[in-house]
Amino acid sequence: MKSTRTRILTIGAAVLLTAAAALAQGGHHRGGFQHLLKQLDLTSEQQSQVKAIWAKERPTLQPLMQQMRQNDSVMNALVTGGSFDEGKATTLATQNSQTAIQLQVEHAKIKSEIMQILTPDQKAKLAQLEAKHASRGQRQASAPPSS
Repeated sequence: MKSTRTRILTIGAAVLLTAAAALAQGGHHRGGFQHLLKQLDLTSEQQSQVKAIWAKERPTLQPLMQQMRQNDSVMNALVTGGSFDEGKATTLATQNSQTAIQLQVEHAKIKSEIMQILTPDQKAKLAQLEAKHASRGQRQASAPPSS
């Protein structure tokens, strides 16, 4: 019974770390939102404003992402080290969930600031791109695993 619980906790922690890493990278794949912005034909002034927003928020984001990477390394060592400590795994998973929440809020704040500098046409195009991106992700998530 305890072995099954440990396995479930280990798998859950690994899933949580993967999800948290995705959030740390912008909520999509690496550079997801920034990649979408590149498709909006931003003016040079808008590009400068976006860079300024990211630069302003970088000091808040960097320690959070560093914490996620550090916890991921510790969890990986815990899982592969031979003697699994359920208490440490739970603590790390809890820390990562809190950090992931903070990262998600920071990314929402950044996106909100960027939305303020977009034109109505750019906002509409972004909404279309995000919907297309989300539907693509849903199709990939529902696809049966390849063997």
